[in-house]
Amino acid sequence: MKKKLSPTLTLFYTSNFPKKFNTSSLKKYSVTIGIGGNIGDTKRIFDKLILCLKKDARYTLLMTSPLLENPPFGFLEQSDFLNGIIHLKTNLCPNDFLKAMQRYEKKFGRKRSFQDAPRTLDIDVIFFDNKKINTENLIIPHKNWANRESVIIPLKRMKNERKTKKSNGWYEWRN
Repeated sequence: MKKKLSPTLTLFYTSNFPKKFNTSSLKKYSVTIGIGGNIGDTKRIFDKLILCLKKDARYTLLMTSPLLENPPFGFLEQSDFLNGIIHLKTNLCPNDFLKAMQRYEKKFGRKRSFQDAPRTLDIDVIFFDNKKINTENLIIPHKNWANRESVIIPLKRMKNERKTKKSNGWYEWRN
């Protein structure tokens, strides 16, 4: 199913986006990642990422957002992007988590040719358990997340879904 938000923004609803996976986890850190891509069958790549994360004992998937199709920014001579949000829990520290996500990007064919280049899969750490980190390799919360429709709209839709389901016993989300 899809829902047109504007001439340039469309929400997509699939079997994994949005979805509630678990209501709780004993893992230590609550993490919100943004995913995006515009090369290949992006919806299929996202579904395969979900499957990989579900099978990986280092993570407990909690919830996903609907997917947002939106125009690129920065380098504009490329196809529209599909973006979504995944909320999960992990015991990995932030740097180890980042390295693991970069391995997933590479597994799904990510090539880093230039900034804002087209890509098969981009994974950004948006929030990591209310931590603030500013190093050469990692900035949390993600730089400019609050100014990107590709993050704000899926995140807002996911939070709205959580609020409507909270009364039905869904978990509390701190971010």
